[in-house]
Amino acid sequence: MASDLQSTLSGAKRSGTQSKGAIRVATPDDLATICAQRRAMFDDMRVGTPSELDAGDVAFKSWVVNRIATGEYRGWFALNARDEIIAGAGLWIATMPPGPRDHTERRGYVMNVYTHPDYRQRGLARRLMNVIMEWCRANQIRTMMLHASDKGRALYESLGFKQTNEMRIKLRGDA
Repeated sequence: MASDLQSTLSGAKRSGTQSKGAIRVATPDDLATICAQRRAMFDDMRVGTPSELDAGDVAFKSWVVNRIATGEYRGWFALNARDEIIAGAGLWIATMPPGPRDHTERRGYVMNVYTHPDYRQRGLARRLMNVIMEWCRANQIRTMMLHASDKGRALYESLGFKQTNEMRIKLRGDA
């Protein structure tokens, strides 16, 4: 998986007339890159064992391919001057019950925010987040959520994200 990941990340290109530093919308053809960036993100955060990550990759690919097809998942990529994908971020348009502070059903769940190590600390994640936030505003999504990594927390806080009181328990049955 690791060699496949590196070849996918290093070979992710998009031909065309993209300008230097362009942001573009992901297409169904970008499935391998979306999955590779997600895996690299978890590798960077040191989340999971290799076998857990491999199983998660398979499950995520099945999940995301269906959501790309229905429009529930949208992605964006930042490109370098050679039209290579150097960063990406995704948005799952989740359906949740309306509440007292947001009477709509749609929420934006930001995920898969990843920047290639050679391009970090250049504002690419911020640019991608601004694009996603603007898309959500234009599409009447009033509430956005995400799970921040330790490295990403300051960025999200600077954009106005606030920590909530969400709680969680993981229930696991015997496999």
